[in-house]
Amino acid sequence: MIKSIILLSAGLDSLVVLGYCKDKYGIDLALTFDYGQKSAKQEIEASKSICNFYKINHKVIVLDWLKNITKTSLVSKNNIPTENLGTNESAQAVWVPNRNSLFLNIAASFADSYDYNYILFGANKDEAETFPDNTEIFREKISDLFQISTLSKPKVIAPLINSTKNDIVRIAIENSIPLELVRSCYDSGKKHCGKCESCKHLKNALLSNNGERYINILF
Repeated sequence: MIKSIILLSAGLDSLVVLGYCKDKYGIDLALTFDYGQKSAKQEIEASKSICNFYKINHKVIVLDWLKNITKTSLVSKNNIPTENLGTNESAQAVWVPNRNSLFLNIAASFADSYDYNYILFGANKDEAETFPDNTEIFREKISDLFQISTLSKPKVIAPLINSTKNDIVRIAIENSIPLELVRSCYDSGKKHCGKCESCKHLKNALLSNNGERYINILF
């Protein structure tokens, strides 16, 4: 019987991976990470709601040390970029050192202990343009690593790796995935700020897919 773990931030990509792939891959555990990011509380609450909706187990992993070794604006007092988005400069401002590799390695430890077959995460085509740990070569190499570093040999899958944000929202709407539960904002407000790069990606994708009803809920 196939069973899988998912990295769940409650953002658009991980929510849609969960909703779209839950049954196919037998997803029954979601890991959410608190590394001191400004939106940690909101991400955790949203992830709990998503896991309750899909009736899967949820575990929060606290990484206090990670916030101490990064100057990323996601953690520090520096303002989150709202201009020149999609550039190397804006990507570096929100870069967390080795984040996806670290999270996937932690998930691999769970997989090795509990015999999970797959680890899923929300890498996508748009973010691969500026974040190297969202690329197919990254997914392939870290999956290969786990064939050596674990006994259970889980495979890493990124079902949306060739999908744009527009594609992902379309998939969500077509499959009745609860976009009202998403939390994509980099900041800590009660609602999405609508100004950071993650918010703008989400908002534009919703507009492109007649998702105005979600904009009224989320922003």
